[in-house]
Amino acid sequence: MAAAAGVRIVHVAEPSSAKVWTAASAVVVDVDGARRCAALGLARRARLFVVTRTAPDADDWPTLIALGVQRILLLPDEDGAVVALLSDAAESRGDGASRGAVIAVIGGCGGAGATVFATALAQCAGGALLVDADAWGGGIDLVMGTEGEQGLRWPDLALQGGRVAWEALHAALPSRYGAAVLSVGRRGGAVDAAAVDAVVSAGCRGGVTVVCDLPRRPDPVVETVLSAADLVVVLTPADVRSCASAARVAGWVAEANANIGLVVRGPAPGGLAASDVARTVGLPLLASMRPQPGLAATLEHSGLRLRRRSPLAGAARRVLAVLNRVPAEAGAA
Repeated sequence: MAAAAGVRIVHVAEPSSAKVWTAASAVVVDVDGARRCAALGLARRARLFVVTRTAPDADDWPTLIALGVQRILLLPDEDGAVVALLSDAAESRGDGASRGAVIAVIGGCGGAGATVFATALAQCAGGALLVDADAWGGGIDLVMGTEGEQGLRWPDLALQGGRVAWEALHAALPSRYGAAVLSVGRRGGAVDAAAVDAVVSAGCRGGVTVVCDLPRRPDPVVETVLSAADLVVVLTPADVRSCASAARVAGWVAEANANIGLVVRGPAPGGLAASDVARTVGLPLLASMRPQPGLAATLEHSGLRLRRRSPLAGAARRVLAVLNRVPAEAGAA
């Protein structure tokens, strides 16, 4: 199983030191091994797994809990789970490395600018995977400016779920401004929910921020992303009709994920303040921004390129700051 996961395994009767115990990417023990480790007084650690052919006795549970065992795996039925967990350990970026966070971006109404804002988030994240989850959109690579670059798009990616290594995925995708981009491309086509799950999980294991641009309708792909998201961003212009639409979108999105907030985009033709918009939509205000001069012309010719002091960059940084206060899930379960 370790060979299938691509990890080197060291067989020992017990750890030679506390440093060895904590430095290993993962530790796999049987129940007897767990008892020996507990007797040595070893500290709790992440990625500690018990493999066994029968369920542990009730008397063993206090020992397993004290050690911090993350999961008990029954063999041979859960061979695949062992491979998956060891693969997670192999792809982790050092001891105690956290998984990358997931941001879902959705428009509160048509033309809200969610795709542009998702692209801004990816450019400001300092290492990101930008995922185009709208099969009927024009392709997010047009917004990022990667439409002419070599690399895979959704129609080229043969995934029906399962796992994909982040290093391999990153190498296969076009990238710009520190963000890898997976777009539907110009051909379009259906996006599979299981494949989206595999891609998002790969980015998380790689430790990058995963930004997903979602269509404004419930479907299996949207539900998959919402269930994985650490933060959901609803984007809306500051006018009455857009607020009404955003309130309806926020209602069904919040049922899938409670970590949801609002970004308000100017101008405000009727003088609505961002706080008034947030109160009307019923979401906490994450950021507001004034119109960005020359944005439409920039998108037509070269794709989005943010200046540090641009309204889009400022709003994206404020959202990312909020995200950093939302603890992302660490480790595999």
